[in-house]
Amino acid sequence: MTIVVLTIVIASTILFNFLRKEEVKRVDILVTALKFQQEVKVPSLEIQALLLQIYSSNTTIPVIILDKDGQIIEHKNIPQDIENNSAEIVALANKMAKNYPPIEIKVPNANNQFVYYDNSELLNNLRYSPYILGFFILCYFLFSFWFLRTIKKTDEGYLWAGLAKETAHQIGTPLSSMIGWMEIMKLDTPDSEGVHEIEKDIERLRTISERFSKIGSVPELNDKDFNSTIQENYDYLKTRISRKINFGLHLPNYTILVPHNKILMSWVIENLVKNAVDAMKGEGSISMSVLERNKNIVVEVQDTGSGMTKQQARNAFKPGYSTKKRGWGLGLSLAKRVIQEYHNGDIKISQTEIGKGTTFRITIKKG
Repeated sequence: MTIVVLTIVIASTILFNFLRKEEVKRVDILVTALKFQQEVKVPSLEIQALLLQIYSSNTTIPVIILDKDGQIIEHKNIPQDIENNSAEIVALANKMAKNYPPIEIKVPNANNQFVYYDNSELLNNLRYSPYILGFFILCYFLFSFWFLRTIKKTDEGYLWAGLAKETAHQIGTPLSSMIGWMEIMKLDTPDSEGVHEIEKDIERLRTISERFSKIGSVPELNDKDFNSTIQENYDYLKTRISRKINFGLHLPNYTILVPHNKILMSWVIENLVKNAVDAMKGEGSISMSVLERNKNIVVEVQDTGSGMTKQQARNAFKPGYSTKKRGWGLGLSLAKRVIQEYHNGDIKISQTEIGKGTTFRITIKKG
């Protein structure tokens, strides 16, 4: 694209310079004719006709002829609004002299004449045409790039949504069977701790299935108590991560009301915490905090893991990208979709350093 635009600009510039030189030649011919008219006292009719033809053939190039005292002798092709204003005509001649030095015509009585001239209006307009054309071509390519990228993102969105819903459907069948067997186990050993724990995990699987089923559809943001959502996630995750990890939560001592979808927001938090656990290889510290800034709610998940390179941080939210040997690399991509498209917020890596850890930041408007 850049090569095409530069080629057009260069070609147009060459054309402009060629036309400018041609106009200068026409002015030289005109001056030569005027000089000849001054030198020949009684020119023949044929010469007079030729001189008149040369003079009248100029219908575009502005020309002003002044004597040595600055008095106007002749002018042609100048703006109509100054044709009767001597001061403005002289001012225009001085302006022309900045672009092209005036051509002197020596006359017998020593009252030499000076021919001032400039580019024609067409040539002046042509000077900017390559840039205007290049601008429109650039806009066209940018629009094409945006259009193709939008189509690609839409296709990717449909792909991930279809994949998520199919996953929810596949989980649903064995989950229903597990729920049935759980009811039978409860009849035999209703007070068994193992039965209760399995029941919690089955409920968790039901939540996961519901999360996947919501991807691709517009979720309802019915939940309000944001602190409660974060606290529930913290309580669940703390019992299921390694005891070698120091897991802390910092919440405001007042209620924060933010419209959100509890199931999807829990999924985002769980993804960030699991990424942090993987980055620390099961040992270290995770700090999760919620704070209020102006009209936004900010959630930060900070770990003391291995950190990321700049390239890894740039690609972290891209679908399919993962630094781990297992997994599909969809967790952070889907988390970004949940925050940006469903909650009108933003999620990013606010800080990361190799060997020192990473901080993810979620920002959501209060509503």
